[in-house]
Amino acid sequence: MKKIVLATGNKGKVKELGQMLSPFDIEVLPQSQFNVSSVAETGTTFVENAIIKARHAAKETGLAAIADDSGLEVDFLKGAPGIYSSRFGGENASDNDNLQKLLVDMKGVPAEQRTARFQCVLVYMTHAEDPTPVICQGTWEGFITEKPHGSNGFGYDPVFYVPTHDCSSAELDAQQKNQLSHRGQALKLFVTTLEAMG
Repeated sequence: MKKIVLATGNKGKVKELGQMLSPFDIEVLPQSQFNVSSVAETGTTFVENAIIKARHAAKETGLAAIADDSGLEVDFLKGAPGIYSSRFGGENASDNDNLQKLLVDMKGVPAEQRTARFQCVLVYMTHAEDPTPVICQGTWEGFITEKPHGSNGFGYDPVFYVPTHDCSSAELDAQQKNQLSHRGQALKLFVTTLEAMG
């Protein structure tokens, strides 16, 4: 079984990726299992940050590494929180802190101006010096609700309305979310690429 280290401390992401890659005889291991030190995400884009994280994890573990950088872009907020999605509410903000700040910033904004999307850029590096990392991107369009709904998922899921299913992302079950989500789309691309690479 091929082992790939996932450059994140987010348990939700480890579980999601593990489920989606299990048919490929790939075991996804969290970087915490290897005591990988944290690395500053100094990039100004999702791609740059994902590469920084994947390279760092590959270097410290000696394994192939996957990193994703993802976030929420809200049109009314000119693309914010974007790459700062996980710390939108402050440096050590919880998911709820971030979500509440978003709702405050969007207070009174009419429905048609509440368009938003989740972006995910997934980077796979076979080793730390890999000059041609695999880069896959997924986008998930939706709207920001006025209050949270549902208890599944994590992050901004309770306030991300999915028009195709008339519910929030946090009201979808894991299987539905994996089919639709930005991370699910990026992973499908990644899986297709893995198959092509043999």
